[in-house]
Amino acid sequence: MRFSKGRNFMFRVPEGRELVGFINEFAKKNNVLIGTVSAIGTLRNPKIGYFLETEKKYKVMELSGVYELVSLSGNISLKDGESFAHIHVALGDSEGKLWGGHLVEGEVFVAEVYIQELLGEPLERKPQENGLTLWDAEPL
Repeated sequence: MRFSKGRNFMFRVPEGRELVGFINEFAKKNNVLIGTVSAIGTLRNPKIGYFLETEKKYKVMELSGVYELVSLSGNISLKDGESFAHIHVALGDSEGKLWGGHLVEGEVFVAEVYIQELLGEPLERKPQENGLTLWDAEPL
């Protein structure tokens, strides 16, 4: 698929808000149907997921405490007809160890977010046999 650049958004999420939900709400409010998202900051008590192929579900790891949001990378597309952010993170603890995976949720201490909207045919996530909701594969 081909896309052209749309609007750019940079914003800070209020302290205490849940990050994934806030990004989804922001995308919906601003009618962002396709895009990329990145962020830096700090999260409290985040939950990250690792997809278990054989079980077709996420193993959720609940981290306790405050974690540096070293990197957040993801995309926005449609799921069930609404804007949906699919986000992965690298989180650093107070000893410099990194935790990474699919961001399930995280309470914001500080979060500075950048969204690059893309214009073009919307991508829709659809349930797959492997247990994930994915875009259609691009044929060659």
